[in-house]
Amino acid sequence: MSEAIDLIIREAQAIDAENILAVMKQVSQETEFLVMDEGLNLTPALLAHHIEAIDDSENNLLLLAYNGAQLIGTASVRASDEKRIAHIGEVGISILKDYWGFGLGSVLLEEVIAWAHDSAGIRRLELTVQAQNKRAIHLYEKFDFQVEATMARGAVGNDGRFLDVLLMSVMID
Repeated sequence: MSEAIDLIIREAQAIDAENILAVMKQVSQETEFLVMDEGLNLTPALLAHHIEAIDDSENNLLLLAYNGAQLIGTASVRASDEKRIAHIGEVGISILKDYWGFGLGSVLLEEVIAWAHDSAGIRRLELTVQAQNKRAIHLYEKFDFQVEATMARGAVGNDGRFLDVLLMSVMID
């Protein structure tokens, strides 16, 4: 891969479903940092339906990062429809391993936070991250996310060892 990235970030559309599934499967095989083991367990048609629902929602977001025509990463905010917790958006970022270290996580997180500030209802962003994922923790801290809790045995590594997971959040005012 060359050092130059022709970065395009845009909201997902139903037509992107197959590409998203392929990238999420690849990401899940490249790292144990994700919760999922083998990517999203959805059909393209079902994911396309979910993407349409996200597009119709005011408090959910799915961004795609492309290097030219190649999908290389995603960023999402998922919030509940339940009134008491609809202001909380759960953040997820996934990037193909070949694109780690290029600042793509920062660009995606900036977009997510800007969207949250412009949204009608998101007032808290939160995420979970494995304590061993130091690069991701550094990224989140750079954007003022704070550790709220450590969940002992919050995940299991590929080798069966228990891993601590951090709950981190940032307030959107």
